[in-house]
Amino acid sequence: MARIIVDLSEAEQAIVASERFSHPDLHVRRKMLVLWSIHIGLTRLQAAKVAGVGRATAQRYLAAFRDGGLDGLRRWSVVGPISELASHVDTIRASLSDTPVRTIAEAADRIEQITGLQRGLTQTRVFLKDLGFRWQRTRAVPVPPKSL
Repeated sequence: MARIIVDLSEAEQAIVASERFSHPDLHVRRKMLVLWSIHIGLTRLQAAKVAGVGRATAQRYLAAFRDGGLDGLRRWSVVGPISELASHVDTIRASLSDTPVRTIAEAADRIEQITGLQRGLTQTRVFLKDLGFRWQRTRAVPVPPKSL
């Protein structure tokens, strides 16, 4: 592997020094910490240990800096999978808000009727939790005893 030399200008040093602690994204803070560690003279392995990542990850961060500068380091293009139910969110929310269900099984059946997509109980529970629905425990209402 070719050794990537990091020589930051005064302006870049100020940006990296502040963003390694204050950037809102944890991944970017970690990348800036690796870059700063390499800049002050640590090896890739030492910088990786300081940041809590692997040596190969630190090397990828440095390659991103070499190719795109600080903007290349700030880029985080990881996108997770998108559920097929995402296109039916408004319909599902409206249906479950108008006539609530008592169980997850009922919710899964209702979602299947609305969308035609069958999901398991755990997937349904997680999906509804992400929509903001909360399950409430129902209990018997205490009734005072009859007077004789």
